[in-house]
Amino acid sequence: MALPPQKFREIVFQVLYSQGFTSIDPENLIPFMMNELKVTRRVMLDVHNKVDLVIEKLLGIDEQISAAATEYSFERISRVERTILRLAVFELLHDSTIPPKVAIAEAVRLCRKFGTPESSQFVNAVLDTILKKVGDEPAISNEPAPI
Repeated sequence: MALPPQKFREIVFQVLYSQGFTSIDPENLIPFMMNELKVTRRVMLDVHNKVDLVIEKLLGIDEQISAAATEYSFERISRVERTILRLAVFELLHDSTIPPKVAIAEAVRLCRKFGTPESSQFVNAVLDTILKKVGDEPAISNEPAPI
């Protein structure tokens, strides 16, 4: 059975979020996550591939977030919001398979699930600013988009 894109994105968010706390080797994390989330090894490998792509682009992504979040310094953004923003900005700017409005809607959904109602408004505003700045066409990287 195929994993819905929303569930895949949630798992990517959770793994990306956990990267800020510890540096666990994926070979140790994959069996744990497979058991906890009831997903296949293939799904977890795809998740780690996407997380690696986000991390590769992290410096540019964080610069985009900092420039768009004019009311808050980057350090003041909560870890949950920052992680959701990082994933969404990656999808906006580097993943041609995800329409920009879907990336923003999914980021708002993740905020409502893992954050607060206020965080969803903040994330929506930051992503809208970034989208307006780069236009409706995402700046596609040369890398193939993961799943």
